[in-house]
Amino acid sequence: MFKKIIYSLAAVSMLMTATSCNDWLDVKPNNEQITADFWKTKEDVESVVLSGYCYLSDAVPTLIKWGELRGGTFYTTASEYKLQDFNLTPSHSICKYGTLYKVINAANSVLYYAPGVREIDGTYHESMLNAHLCEAYFLRAYCNLILMKNFREVPLVLQPYVDDTASFDIAKSSEEEVVAQIKADVMAALATGAAKSRYGDDTWENQGRVTKWALYALMADVCLWSEDYDTCKEYCDNILESNDNFRPAMLMDTSRWFEIFCPGNSNEGIFEVCWNYQLSGGTNNNFMSLWTLDNATANTLRFTTSAMDAIREECAELATLNPNAAGRVGRMELASVCLGISDKVIITGISNYANATNIYLWKYRGSQEAQIERNTEKDANFIIYRVADVVLMKALAETMTGDYPAAFKLLNQVRNRAGLGNYMGIADEDGYTLDERTLLEGILKERQLEFLGEGKRWYDLLWFGRVANYRYKDDFINLVIEGNMTTNPSWIRSVLANTNSWFMPLPQDDIDHNRLLIQNPYYSSK
Repeated sequence: MFKKIIYSLAAVSMLMTATSCNDWLDVKPNNEQITADFWKTKEDVESVVLSGYCYLSDAVPTLIKWGELRGGTFYTTASEYKLQDFNLTPSHSICKYGTLYKVINAANSVLYYAPGVREIDGTYHESMLNAHLCEAYFLRAYCNLILMKNFREVPLVLQPYVDDTASFDIAKSSEEEVVAQIKADVMAALATGAAKSRYGDDTWENQGRVTKWALYALMADVCLWSEDYDTCKEYCDNILESNDNFRPAMLMDTSRWFEIFCPGNSNEGIFEVCWNYQLSGGTNNNFMSLWTLDNATANTLRFTTSAMDAIREECAELATLNPNAAGRVGRMELASVCLGISDKVIITGISNYANATNIYLWKYRGSQEAQIERNTEKDANFIIYRVADVVLMKALAETMTGDYPAAFKLLNQVRNRAGLGNYMGIADEDGYTLDERTLLEGILKERQLEFLGEGKRWYDLLWFGRVANYRYKDDFINLVIEGNMTTNPSWIRSVLANTNSWFMPLPQDDIDHNRLLIQNPYYSSK
């Protein structure tokens, strides 16, 4: 697989179709990218940096499914149901991670070749070189984080393909080694001094590129995952307590909620994968097709019963707080009631959620009218990090370090922005009365509702199950069972009793062709 990935990168050399970043790239075809003839100018380096972003955009549908299907908010009856039922075999296509390794190889190529280009191209200034290195470090680190969260131990590839003498037999690295590398890459990116508060002139081509805020969020993420809570809080504060003129901040005007996703790159956004149908010459993502207005459509994601119940419960609270509310209110603007009208969704009031038989994810539809035909542009952004995410990451870290009042306050920042009252109706001064487990449950539920369809739910549950030496393992398993709609609870309980099953199998093709690669333990006999 690694050899195929790298040869693919060389062979097609980022020649994209009309549906994949075609206007971002202008690079030589065939194998010229990996030869000395290619790496001559700053434009050559820039094109490979941008190819990394393009490959990341290609990976987004997989990122959504990896992050959602096991988490019990969405389910599918398509072949990926084996993922949500914890019944995968290594040959299943959902296990394939090739696109993420394409991102990593593009990043590795920039880190390896770009310094030499500066010696050739006199117009390739050090500041631009450092900016490219900064972006490459981030892309490699983020992809390694996602790979680790899904497979735990993965091959840690730090060198690009150079020539046929390169070995493609690469052993897995431990989770601790991958965490250390991710942290090292973030620190190396920051050490370049090139991480910007915002990228360039804010033209569409420069939107969605790495800033210092993205690096801070990524470091907070990996530190939370590895239970390095003090460092997690430090990097969250680099965002939340910044005095920078271009610092991100939560969007508080809920009448403008849709701007977070379309056109995207709002002040709340920290790092997002961008599409713009009009400015990119017709490029879209069609994420809305992953969800459906028609419950009979198989190849789609649908809200589970437990998730719809959670949404209805929140809507009931909103309706109580504001009985005259009409239209979309607070966070419920991110989902909407389906009233069975083909290709349309009509909102007549927040109370209608209580009687809705189906709830549809709205944020990727690409329009904000109250009554809408399907939007033809299909170009809402996919957000990897935004400020509400950082607020709630810090809330988790504060909880695990025993500062319950601070965690309670952070949790309520997000709840209050959505039009809700304080968690459990508790006054601010009484927040200290909550214990660790109660706070964690509240924050995780808040994250579930705040980040519907943003590919975070499974990783939140997985963190919960593993934290503090598996303190909440049983609670984790119960939450997974509660959200599952397609298999027997006894099966899930028996499978998840083995913590190795919480991760996916490595692709069988890699096991067959990489002599040093050993299958993940739970699947070694499958």
